[in-house]
Amino acid sequence: MSYHTATELAQIGNHKDKQTGAVSTPIHLSTTFAHPGLGKSTGYDYTRTKNPTREILEEALAKLEEGSQAIVTSSGMSAIQLVFQLFPAKSEFLVSRDLYGGSYRYFDELARQNGSVFHYFDDYESLAAQLTDQITAIFLETPTNPLMQEVSIADTAKLARRYQACLIVDNTFSTPLRQQPLKEGADIVLHSGTKFLSGHNDLLAGVVVAKTPEIGERLAWLSNTTGPTLSSFDSWLFIRSLKTLKIRFEAQERNAQKIAKVLTTFPQVEKVLYPGIGGMISFYLQDTKQIPAFLSKLRLITFAESLGGVETLITYPTTQTHADIPTELRESYGLTANLLRLSVGIEDPQDLLADLEQALQWQE
Repeated sequence: MSYHTATELAQIGNHKDKQTGAVSTPIHLSTTFAHPGLGKSTGYDYTRTKNPTREILEEALAKLEEGSQAIVTSSGMSAIQLVFQLFPAKSEFLVSRDLYGGSYRYFDELARQNGSVFHYFDDYESLAAQLTDQITAIFLETPTNPLMQEVSIADTAKLARRYQACLIVDNTFSTPLRQQPLKEGADIVLHSGTKFLSGHNDLLAGVVVAKTPEIGERLAWLSNTTGPTLSSFDSWLFIRSLKTLKIRFEAQERNAQKIAKVLTTFPQVEKVLYPGIGGMISFYLQDTKQIPAFLSKLRLITFAESLGGVETLITYPTTQTHADIPTELRESYGLTANLLRLSVGIEDPQDLLADLEQALQWQE
């Protein structure tokens, strides 16, 4: 039977333990499992390959993204690395120009290590202009991190099919609650599970979901072979967190919509970047020199890396998340030194706005 998303999330793991009837999924810490006899298996042999707790999590994530198979990994970057193991050396890729700095750092290393070539696009038009039969895969962030640029997944998927290119979408910012890339034609969707999906700033995880069984089986084989395994305890934490995803994300989104609107009225703010959905806002200050003072004056909002948690965080991409992108390059596409990124939490929005307002007061 099919239920609404909130119900599916709240019920993850319930009715799974037939022996005890445990409502909260048990944590199976064992690394190895006994065989009933020679050539026989309970379905579990070694926890890197398959674990009962992790299996419940992966089934829930596959259902959430409407994919055939999900694989959870030890971090968002290990999820990206797992996906790129699908492709041979010297492959060519089309990648969003504005993207997470860690992804750029990894792609730059792949180019040095095995001769892979990465072409970058700023929008759908520049993507279409560069797409040829030589492109193995397209890696799309939408909205992008941190400039919130959007590219149509469905339109990109049509182009990708025409050139037989694999379409990979990083869905970390929007989550499956706001977009489901596999339904729009993507082949693979991935997340930093550390962010909105787990949402409590206490868990490091990655998620890969495949559209087809063939891709899913290959990714599972690669995961078993290379071992970017998420532990059973962290899998349990992830399950616990997913149960409240819809409630958390909707609260974060409501707060972000209010804050983005008010931020545009502050004279110290040059421009606000907000796609209208989700809990992420970026904004430019009029005076770059005031950023240290602004950050030091915040009392409620925490100056820290990461995003998607219930606590509101503010990040300075220039020295934190995107520091590995060369200055001239990042400034060429708008990631300048006066940009700040706000991950909105579930606090009362009036308290968050009051904190921002007091921190934005300075002598001109």
